[in-house]
Amino acid sequence: MKNPTVKLFSGFTRKLSIIDWYITKELILPFLFGMGIFTSLGLSIGTVFDLVRKVTESGLLLGIALQILALKLPEFIVFAFPMSMLLASLMAYSRLSSDSELIALRSIGINVYRLILPAIYLSLVVVAITFLLNNFVAPAANHQADIILDTALEKKSTSLFRERNILYPEYARVRLPNGEKVTNLSRLFYAEEFDGDRMKDITILDRSQESVSQIITARSGTWNIIENTWDFYDGNIYILGEDGSYQNIIRFQHQQLALPRAPLDLTTKRQDYNEMNLVQALEHLRIAKLGGKEQRIRKLEVRIQEKISLPFACLVFALIGTAIGIKPQNASKGQSFGICIILIFAYYLLTIISGSLGIRGTISPFLAAWLPNIIGFSAAAVILSGATEQ
Repeated sequence: MKNPTVKLFSGFTRKLSIIDWYITKELILPFLFGMGIFTSLGLSIGTVFDLVRKVTESGLLLGIALQILALKLPEFIVFAFPMSMLLASLMAYSRLSSDSELIALRSIGINVYRLILPAIYLSLVVVAITFLLNNFVAPAANHQADIILDTALEKKSTSLFRERNILYPEYARVRLPNGEKVTNLSRLFYAEEFDGDRMKDITILDRSQESVSQIITARSGTWNIIENTWDFYDGNIYILGEDGSYQNIIRFQHQQLALPRAPLDLTTKRQDYNEMNLVQALEHLRIAKLGGKEQRIRKLEVRIQEKISLPFACLVFALIGTAIGIKPQNASKGQSFGICIILIFAYYLLTIISGSLGIRGTISPFLAAWLPNIIGFSAAAVILSGATEQ
């Protein structure tokens, strides 16, 4: 009796007919060619020139530069996947169309939509790989590359850091006298400025204890990594009674308080969005919402949606490439490459515009990230419907 896995695999391969394998082989070679071309171009424009300048002008060691280059590679592979899928589908189906092979296949009753299935299958595999690289491999590699570069150049990333109006509220569930549970504000942390090293002009309203409330003010404060506490300097602690009256005032030059580290995380968790995986971005969004800065929240929501939508650009480009390619034409490889460049430029320009609209709040973050894909799917559907009528 055959193993169920073997039966499943053999059933799947039977569904992939000779035509499927033939078209898939036509897709693979231009896809690999596109990966090489687009990855090389991306690395050259985005990283290589900058690293060469740092090697010659800043004394960056060549070995470290090569290590950084290798770590930056996954990011550019991610962007090369959709472009390569477009080039592969366009070149493969254009070649089949110009040699009248598609006409021959359609003459024996094979539907156009059946002919584009190999491109869809391949693009879905590429979508999955792109999602994994874009959301888990590339962010970690980018972050490590920046750490290595900053260390090699002895650069302190916080030296020019400035953040103002840090607001971090904490809430707790409390039970009312009637037994009802409600959510109340338990602590409010506010600092006028964070310079990358310390908080300045701090005010804390602490209502975490039922019978006593206190207001803490300090000129500055730093997080004590060793003891996991806050060190506050030059401040006062105002003890309030249940009726809101002052009961005591404590002045201090240095005071350690066991408060949450979260206000610091709210400011220092400012990795570039390209350095955060999907889980980290969602956690950052949770913290950012506590700060209440709407533009930052919207920007992060757009970037999270883009992390999900970008891999599906592979499917969009595959459909657009096949839709254009199956139309009767005599396009050369050079013309196909030129069409790819125009479509890629248009897609990413639309991505930038829609992302900006989402950050401004003109459209929702979901629509901002997915609008280019929606337009791409719609365009492919219109071109394909026209091709089936020919």
